[in-house]
Amino acid sequence: MLDPSAARERAAALVERARRAGADAADVAYIADSSEGIQVRLGKLEDVERSESEYIALRAFVGRSSASIGSSDLGDAALDELAVRVVAMARLAPEDTYAGLAPAERLATGPLPDLALVDAAEPGPADLRALAEAAEAAAREVPGVTNSEGAGASAGRSVFALATSHGFAGAYESTSRSLSASVIAGEGGGMQRDYAWRSARHAADLPSPDAIGRQAGDRAVQRLGPGRLASGSMPVVFAPRVGGSLVGHLLGAMSGAAIARGASFLLGREDEQLFDSAVTILDDPLRPRGLRSRPFDGEGLATAPRALVEGGRLTGWLLNAAAARQLGLDPTGHAARGGGGAPGISASNTHIAAGQVSPEALMADIADGVYVTELIGQGVNGVTGDYSRGASGFRIVGGALAGPVAEFTIAGNLIEMFRALTPADDLEWHRTINVPTLRVDGMMVAGD
Repeated sequence: MLDPSAARERAAALVERARRAGADAADVAYIADSSEGIQVRLGKLEDVERSESEYIALRAFVGRSSASIGSSDLGDAALDELAVRVVAMARLAPEDTYAGLAPAERLATGPLPDLALVDAAEPGPADLRALAEAAEAAAREVPGVTNSEGAGASAGRSVFALATSHGFAGAYESTSRSLSASVIAGEGGGMQRDYAWRSARHAADLPSPDAIGRQAGDRAVQRLGPGRLASGSMPVVFAPRVGGSLVGHLLGAMSGAAIARGASFLLGREDEQLFDSAVTILDDPLRPRGLRSRPFDGEGLATAPRALVEGGRLTGWLLNAAAARQLGLDPTGHAARGGGGAPGISASNTHIAAGQVSPEALMADIADGVYVTELIGQGVNGVTGDYSRGASGFRIVGGALAGPVAEFTIAGNLIEMFRALTPADDLEWHRTINVPTLRVDGMMVAGD
């Protein structure tokens, strides 16, 4: 894997190769990753994984026609051939009115912000094994835990570089550290499984192995002896570990590509009051140590914090250059590169601002409802907003949790769900999408 400086230079050199081969414009993305992971089960080593990948992707334009090609061979001869081939492909490609590099005046300039994305301490296999063993041991010590699906610890490093023919060249490095445990409680047909998992840029931001293990064990034991729910309309409260999925559906519908295709349930709702006026949803690509922090986007545009929903209303779409041209708008710094091809669209570190009441107060007036801790399946229609997913969790009776429940379905429409959404004050900060406990009134629950 190249270091950021060398990666930036290699990307810029490939851009020049494409220009010499006849491209009118070009951009190059370099993406490299390495990771090491240890899995243990019942106190014994079960798996050791080590992976490394390195990829460079070239996109070339001849007029309004473009083509993309990539390679894992970064040798000079391979890159020379890559440049010649992609220009030849671009000459044969159909024209695309909206294709092109991002506006030059919007490119990031000056020193890139330091987002503290690199943990200098590199754990070895023995360190990772010790963490995984400690997490599993703590989980198995929880009374009621009877078996283990294992625990794991991993460490990774990645480098991203981007260069364009109209003046941008940048690169940054990041690390990742993760720790997980998954255990089983109970016996026979009454067994229940649950887990705990955390990921961070720096190992210091992870909970201790004991905390991860105890959380996994406690969650599994709390699910023992689940009851069934009667069908009907009732309030549904989403635990923070699953509530972020609602924001994920919103982000997908806010993608400029989906809007341009007419394939979003938000189409035509730009001026509507989608949420309660107290709801704010923020996107912050410059958050230090954030899991999706980035100093520039996949087209070289500067990134900046932005309110996606303010006063309960959308502030606009998430746009890369192509979607912006198609919609007659300005790009928003949300272009994303995942390898070859044209840039996609992605948000960064997103969160719903904390509300004014505790989770207990949020549930206090619920006579009969459900607290969801797990969602199953992908029954969400991004075009209509129709929502239906399997779930498990706990009954809410008289304003308090009243025992585990399983094998039920929650359903509604995302537009109506957003309007009925109320956040608590327990915002958590360790995911890519961070939310507090969320209450949505009037959902349909299908149980017995």
